Amino acid sequence: MLSASDLADRLAQDAEAVCRHYLPAGRRAGNYWLVGDVDNNKGQSLYVHLTGPRAGRWTDAATGQFGDLLDLVRETCGLVDFRDVADEARHFLSLPQPEPVSDLRGDVSDASPVERPATERARRLFRITQPLAGTLADIYLRERGILRASAHGAIRFHPSCYYRDRVTGRTSSYPALIAAVTNDAGAITGVHRTYLSSGLDPNGVGKAKLDDPRRALGGLLGNGVRFRFPVDAPIPVIAAGEGLETMLSLSHVMPGMPIVAALTANHLAAFRFPSGCQRLYIAADADAAGRHGIEGLSRRAQEEGILPLVLSPELGDFNEDLRWLGPDRLTASLKAQLTPEDAMAFLPA
Repeated sequence: MLSASDLADRLAQDAEAVCRHYLPAGRRAGNYWLVGDVDNNKGQSLYVHLTGPRAGRWTDAATGQFGDLLDLVRETCGLVDFRDVADEARHFLSLPQPEPVSDLRGDVSDASPVERPATERARRLFRITQPLAGTLADIYLRERGILRASAHGAIRFHPSCYYRDRVTGRTSSYPALIAAVTNDAGAITGVHRTYLSSGLDPNGVGKAKLDDPRRALGGLLGNGVRFRFPVDAPIPVIAAGEGLETMLSLSHVMPGMPIVAALTANHLAAFRFPSGCQRLYIAADADAAGRHGIEGLSRRAQEEGILPLVLSPELGDFNEDLRWLGPDRLTASLKAQLTPEDAMAFLPA
């Protein structure tokens, strides 16, 4: 079994291949690999030594982070336990490495593009989550009136999810509600994380006290967190909106309705309609960004011959309606807004 030092040395022997795999948004400049940060954003504040006695050592000049290539694997993959980092490094070292080709500038580039590590990281994270039922995330949702979330395979729990402060670069971990973002074919393209408090707060389980307790990772554009979506079948009626809890609240009282949470207003406006869609219910959000998302999605729906219909909450959002007005009042409100055939099909009698 290779030690941590041995693994780091093995990775450093082919530092450029490591960078191309985990940081493909970067580029080679002389004896360095330059990229924006460990999240693989474009830029050049993070640099990795590719040759010489410091091969594999890296520094992010913007945050002060530094380390060897094992640290880089940990950061880019969002791993916490060393065992997981070592397993990932061993997996990389077992992969056949493509022969690089030189471009006209003398830099080295791969002959074929590599899938963005963010999508790989999202899929890996979702694989190591656990079922929602009975977990802290289940309690978090139940305290918000969402009692049957564990019936949705797209919602799971991670007891110690990696978190990096974007300002200080400090890393830690928190329990988290994890939601899978999928495309039309049902393939995971990303994840959404809601970081939670430890559960010791006498006021109940809430979001962790962080500047940004909600984060997304991977490919969101056109995709979303889907509930009750059949795969490879026409879907004539759907409901779409932004927030996870908003759409879970609607699913709570309309359990048969295919529902999607696009997570932000911009992603809502860009959501790709499923085949066979005829009517689209859009869950309203009162802020300016929410109106932008509704208008953009409505316009695109009309262009494709789909009837857009807006669902409006009585309070600030549908989760507030569910919590403070109750499921019966929410059901009655929705019944007045759905078409008669959809009210009969998706609401309890």
